[in-house]
Amino acid sequence: MNSAEFESEEVTEAQPELVTVEPAVTAVIPGVIAMEELTGFFDRSFSQVPAVVGAQEVSIVGPAMAFYNGVPYETVDLEVGFVTDREVEQDGEVVASALPGGRVARLMHQGSFDTLGASWERLQGWITGQGLTPSDALWEVYVTEPTPDMDPADLRTELNWLVTE
Repeated sequence: MNSAEFESEEVTEAQPELVTVEPAVTAVIPGVIAMEELTGFFDRSFSQVPAVVGAQEVSIVGPAMAFYNGVPYETVDLEVGFVTDREVEQDGEVVASALPGGRVARLMHQGSFDTLGASWERLQGWITGQGLTPSDALWEVYVTEPTPDMDPADLRTELNWLVTE
């Protein structure tokens, strides 16, 4: 392979951007959990929320998402679920919530969930480099639905961080 062929096959790393988003209604399961409990919490949320939403004849209007109330450390304060066309009525752990509107720094992460931390750090550095201040509101949108037999390199996760001047 010559150098021209190699260059054409390189994957271009996504660049952060600043966008304005409208608030969005969500159906979620909220929780404050230890980092090591994340997988189980996500699995439970992604099975319970669609069942409640469907039973109430509410429509899911976007991919799965997780909203974080602050940067995760040893424990995580989060809400896991979906954007919906209207509010759900509380049913068990499932409640209505919302994603905030406003100016958002956004970055598309490509690859395994194991490397999300590095992309979040990159986005935070970009935010401060733009003279902006990251808020405590940040969320992930799971653009690619994971499946057991997929290559983790094919995953796409949209990172969103609400910012202020």
